[in-house]
Amino acid sequence: MPELPEVEVVRRGLARWVASRTVADVEVLHPRAVRRHTAGGEDFAHRLKGQVIGAPSRRGKYLWIPVATTGTAILAHLGMSGQLLVQPEDAADEKHLRIRVRFADDLRTELRFVDQRTFGGLSLHDTTPDGLPDVIAHIARDPLDPAFDDEAFHQALRRSRTTIKRALLNQSLISGVGNIYADEALWRSRLHYDRPTAGFTRPRTTELLGHVRDVMNAALAVGGTSFDSLYVNVNGESGYFDRSLDAYGREGLPCGRCGTPMRRNAWMNRSSYFCPKCQKVPR
Repeated sequence: MPELPEVEVVRRGLARWVASRTVADVEVLHPRAVRRHTAGGEDFAHRLKGQVIGAPSRRGKYLWIPVATTGTAILAHLGMSGQLLVQPEDAADEKHLRIRVRFADDLRTELRFVDQRTFGGLSLHDTTPDGLPDVIAHIARDPLDPAFDDEAFHQALRRSRTTIKRALLNQSLISGVGNIYADEALWRSRLHYDRPTAGFTRPRTTELLGHVRDVMNAALAVGGTSFDSLYVNVNGESGYFDRSLDAYGREGLPCGRCGTPMRRNAWMNRSSYFCPKCQKVPR
């Protein structure tokens, strides 16, 4: 699933092509694409028609587009295969096109939500005074947010009485980090994914956060990580950070530091990739 870098790449594309445009009409082509909008597809389309949409925002993996005058926002769930594409009006429909948004201007482009597996979708929600859709108000800030509080995160980490990868994937502690970038940051930090958080010192937390930020910024610079054609930016282009991964997906390949074959362990219905020499199993 997309993590912070991939969602941020999409947000930047939407900011360029969608912000400040007036919605002419909305076409919902599959009911599952609006299943989180409990009033249904007709209500979703009706409430957006004629509205001016604002600059897209993101917190962690969550992306939304504010509706300028209504105190609501379009929350986008990309799921495993959701794509927000900006296409010419006369471009052929994608096979898995679920929602089409047309605009009342002469740019002759439209916004399309395409989703092969139909796990994602769009929905309208009221916003909090901070501008977040109310359903994600509990989500923590992400490490690239200028307002992220490193000390508060350190204290929460020590209190959480868990292990470090579980903490990194806990979106109420720190948002935006998923399986790929957790493994990458832990490899860079030489930390095993099962290391308890209670013993973390401030320097260790600071070092880990630095690696989390570095790996995410490196991924952002090349458009994110694409393992297949399902993650793309708004122009349909893939990211290339998969070519720079040091841990994730490298089972059996030599560690980039010490040459030891990398390992993969099953972990919480996922996989964790690590170097058994550089990232010692905690006692």
